[in-house]
Amino acid sequence: MNAADLGLPVAVPSTALFTDRYELTMLQAALRAGTADRHSVFEVFTRRLPEGRRYGVLAGVGRVLDAVENFRFDPAVLRFLAEHRIVDEPTLEWLADYRFRGDIWGYPEGEVYFPGSPVMRVEGTFAEAVLLETVILSILNHDSAVAAAASRMAVAAGDRPLIEMGARRTHELAAVAASRAAYVGGFASTSDLAAGFRYNIPTVGTSAHAFTLLHDSERDAFRAQVDSLGGRTTLLVDTYDVTEAVRVAVEVAGPDLGAVRIDSGDLLLLAHRVRRQLDELGAAHTKIVVTSDLDEYAIASLAAAPVDAYGVGTQLVTGSGHPTCSMVYKLVARADGPGADAPLRPVAKKSMGGKLSLGGRKWAARRLDEHGVAEAEVVGTGEVPEELAGRQLLVELVRAGKAVAREPLDVAQSRHTAARAGLPMSATQLSRGEPVLPTEYL
Repeated sequence: MNAADLGLPVAVPSTALFTDRYELTMLQAALRAGTADRHSVFEVFTRRLPEGRRYGVLAGVGRVLDAVENFRFDPAVLRFLAEHRIVDEPTLEWLADYRFRGDIWGYPEGEVYFPGSPVMRVEGTFAEAVLLETVILSILNHDSAVAAAASRMAVAAGDRPLIEMGARRTHELAAVAASRAAYVGGFASTSDLAAGFRYNIPTVGTSAHAFTLLHDSERDAFRAQVDSLGGRTTLLVDTYDVTEAVRVAVEVAGPDLGAVRIDSGDLLLLAHRVRRQLDELGAAHTKIVVTSDLDEYAIASLAAAPVDAYGVGTQLVTGSGHPTCSMVYKLVARADGPGADAPLRPVAKKSMGGKLSLGGRKWAARRLDEHGVAEAEVVGTGEVPEELAGRQLLVELVRAGKAVAREPLDVAQSRHTAARAGLPMSATQLSRGEPVLPTEYL
């Protein structure tokens, strides 16, 4: 089951207004000038990775497919545009029949990328393609930032599972997207039910400190939870005194207690103490889950601790200090006249300040060394060299307006794990560094 089958969990009339006004005013001017039907190629890329990051993670591709399908100017949207005089009547008539009928190619979801990687290419008339700029960028910039943070956390966690718990730390709709992106980056589950409903991500959760405080004693709270959820539940043990709480938890649930959660204090010290206490109480199989504002560095610092799982919230949904990937959507080629067969002319912005763009429809491939490890991201506009033909990165996502690349989220997660494993070992270092692969242009 995919997102299109389930539908949005909130009432959104369309994605057509998830855009900037200037995209519609450009459309109006191009329609009047007679240039709106020129075949055009737009590409999404970033000029640099966030400071210190060694690779990027592309996430949100499936959401882009949803957004493009749902990009419709229904009567309510058209009425808004008319009442506020955003565009003229001929433009409103054109928008009423809008459907994206072009093609989209891109890196598959979960793939890694580097500065200059053409992670998405949108082709169609200028009119139909220019309107998608903001919605595509808003999805890819947000989701890829979260996925990159998730990937770093997954590396730090090793084989220990990660739980996404950031819904209360971001916008309610962003929380659902963040949970999805975290799953692509390597998280195992989420606390957010909307994400579970929409994307079939496993959900977890038991109780907060409020539940313990509600009851007359910690024992009463634990008993109520165990009676309701069973002895394999996870009991929160840091409301009052951790040592006493662990003792009571095992007394109430028995030695087969599922897990205890620690949400505050010196997690490294407490994890060792709690593990020793659990073992002494005969609860050798009871797991320890830690939360409390973790990031990849905190997770790495707990690598030697007897921790079984991590719950991560704030730092994950905010990209662990880098909430955007600075991706841009640039016109790189356009025809001199109407018609899909008109020859394309490479175009590019020329400016000072590091905002140069390279014109032309691009391909991308990853060159491997003799050991099968990636050594360069190769981007070109001409013929693909024979030795790179089987290493091309862009895949067809949308053909003539129809999505052709829907896939289960598990596939994107597995793809990311494989892509990350194919990078040089230094890619997974948490210390600051340059992109682990150079980008070469042909």
